[in-house]
Amino acid sequence: MTSVEVSTGANDGDSEPGGYAAARLRLLTEKGRSGPPRRAALSELTDGWLATLFAGAAEGSGVGGAALVAVGGYGRGELSPRSDLDLLLLHDGRADAGALALLADRIWYPVWDLGLALDHSVRTPAQARKTAGEDLKVQLGLLDARHVAGDLALTTALRTTVLADWRNTAPRRLPELDELCRERAQRQGELQYLLEGDLKEARGGLRDATALRAVAASWVADAPREGLAEARRRLLDVRDALHLCTGRATDRLALQEQDAVAAELGLLDADVMLRQVSESARVISYAGDVTWREVGRVLRARSARPRLRQLFGGRPGGPERTPLAEGVVEQDGEVGLALAARPEKDPVLVLRAAAAAAEAGLPISLHAVRHLASTAKPLPTPWPAEARDRLVSLLGAGESTVPVWEALEAEGLITALLPDWERVRCRPQRNAVHTWTVDRHLVETAVRASHLTRRVHRPDLLLVAALLHDIGKGWPGDHAVAGETIARDVATRIGFDTADVAVIATLVRHHLLLIETATRRDLDDPVTVRSVADAVGSTGTLELLHALTEADALATGPAAWSSWRGSLVADLVKRAAAVLAGKPVDPEPAAVTAEQERLAVEAHRTGGPVLALRARTDGSDEHEPLGVELLVAVPDQPGVLPVTAGVLALHRLTVRAADLRAVELPDPVGGSVLLLDWRVAAAYGSLPQAARLRADLVRALEGSLDIAARLAEREAAYPRRRGAQAPPARVTVAPSASRHATVIEVRAQDVPGLLHRIGHALESAGVRVRSAHVSTLGSNAVDAFYVTDARGAALDAGEAARLTGQLESALGEVPGPA
Repeated sequence: MTSVEVSTGANDGDSEPGGYAAARLRLLTEKGRSGPPRRAALSELTDGWLATLFAGAAEGSGVGGAALVAVGGYGRGELSPRSDLDLLLLHDGRADAGALALLADRIWYPVWDLGLALDHSVRTPAQARKTAGEDLKVQLGLLDARHVAGDLALTTALRTTVLADWRNTAPRRLPELDELCRERAQRQGELQYLLEGDLKEARGGLRDATALRAVAASWVADAPREGLAEARRRLLDVRDALHLCTGRATDRLALQEQDAVAAELGLLDADVMLRQVSESARVISYAGDVTWREVGRVLRARSARPRLRQLFGGRPGGPERTPLAEGVVEQDGEVGLALAARPEKDPVLVLRAAAAAAEAGLPISLHAVRHLASTAKPLPTPWPAEARDRLVSLLGAGESTVPVWEALEAEGLITALLPDWERVRCRPQRNAVHTWTVDRHLVETAVRASHLTRRVHRPDLLLVAALLHDIGKGWPGDHAVAGETIARDVATRIGFDTADVAVIATLVRHHLLLIETATRRDLDDPVTVRSVADAVGSTGTLELLHALTEADALATGPAAWSSWRGSLVADLVKRAAAVLAGKPVDPEPAAVTAEQERLAVEAHRTGGPVLALRARTDGSDEHEPLGVELLVAVPDQPGVLPVTAGVLALHRLTVRAADLRAVELPDPVGGSVLLLDWRVAAAYGSLPQAARLRADLVRALEGSLDIAARLAEREAAYPRRRGAQAPPARVTVAPSASRHATVIEVRAQDVPGLLHRIGHALESAGVRVRSAHVSTLGSNAVDAFYVTDARGAALDAGEAARLTGQLESALGEVPGPA
């Protein structure tokens, strides 16, 4: 332990809080000391101060037979800058209540006076023991009890008794602790995948590391030790830096703090820090999985042994071993290696055991994985057919693939099989739409794809492409372009022939093609469908890409897929398949539903807007809460898009998706009507009535409702809270996206009134919007606008460049996120 280079006598560590505060501040701001040495030094400094407080308080109160005991994190000597002081005032029961109260007050109040958080109690050893027996959290804290001041014998006796009680009651208390950890994980999520995780409470965090210490203290089982102490140290270091940067006792690693925390730790950037957090949490989570399985096995064996002795009158035989595959057996609820297995002579054994475990829905034992990691012979290049088949079987096993994959990854076997995996392992994704880190997202996509294998003619290619589709995110540049090269190399190495390698490479290169085209392009434009068909090349590859698109979106997160997006993709696939089958490219005019035609005719007849609000009650959009569908028909005139978007913003309606197009009414009605199909949700409260929306829309189109002024008033009255700074909006021209219009793409932070600003900027630039395709992914808006000049022609290069500049300038004034 590193000692503190400050006096703990009358000048610094005396009962005067100012001396301790000054010494504490010097310690926390000392540049050369951090990590475990600083935590230990802070604990030692605090010990000295509290011991002095206790001595003075004991003398002033006349209480003997008492001790001050540190418990929890302080008991372990691991004080972070803003940690609570967990203290137990232990006494032998002989002092009267008044004297005890005086003793406690003279210790607690100086702590409170410094503004330090304090968790305190006053108990006799018998009371402490009773409370520990009733409250698991108290018992866990006492397992780390450490003497600070007073009667050492009292503390020693309590530690001995509490530890004995913990071991004696382990068969009852350990399942309770396991359930406590599971409930916490359910509430807080998994630290290894969270972008803003709780370092203490999330699964794989510091609470779980403490729970593993408690299991080890029970003598029932012990966690795998390799890397565990280092993982715990890293999380503590990050928490220290977080406390110093925020000045608060927080454990949540919020986005806006991450750059400062990384700098405090001396790391390159926040991504490096997040990757270290993910790696550490993964070590702790895996150790927890292995440990709790072992706890269950031991406790089951203990409860079964007396009954077996009664039945058979002697010692029962060993657990049954059931063959699962060549060299692979099931034993006691886990998958292990057969006695005759020889990993050093059987290079396929790793994948054979993993596939057998996943298909059986069983965990692979720690001993088996470590034995394979240390002795398995590398696979030749290219892989033999059996190895490739076993990999496909592993990926196609569904949800049970995940724990088996994680077990292999924990021991380095995945990187040994697929060296390119190292670049995506534990890599964070700075996008709120994504639920997982890159590597887990790839595995999750394969899991989702396993449910779609009956839809495709080559499920093996689908599963491998799912595993590799984002493999390029570990490299600079466009991840799809980099991924195509990596996927081609990996597919060749694992033994696919030239044709199959080309298909996998195409799937990886174009894994975003269908979803981006379907949601951001006009499917009635022949160029759109032809470009997709040309990129894909065959109906077989299109079929696979369709399934991969759905699996990728479902594995990304709830905001990435819905029945609406699914229907758009399916429509695009149908059109592209027709082109690949040799049918004419020119589409028929887009079908207008009976309701849309009725609204369009009514709008033409009345000369004003007509609205229809339709709630979605079929539950089809469970992955994306789109609220209601709003259909608006307006006689063709300038300003419809910004005006309608502005009215929706005034009514606090969030636009999730939108589509705008001009509809030519058939004879004898004739005329052109703009049809807007919006999917909206109420930001607050309930949805407004259609009549109120129409009245405001009429006023806005007439010019009597100043939307921009009303939105500005609201912004001034309710300023948005400061948060993480969003990147600036980006406006680009999509090359060769249409022969009849210029396609402008806008990517920006989704804020109230955004679509109104975009529409107003387009109108101000003098261009006409032929169609608009708006989509929202989390906090990001990704919109596409098909625009022409006043004559109805596509813009030339100079006009398009000026338009993008005007749009970016207009969007630069959009307020930041809440």
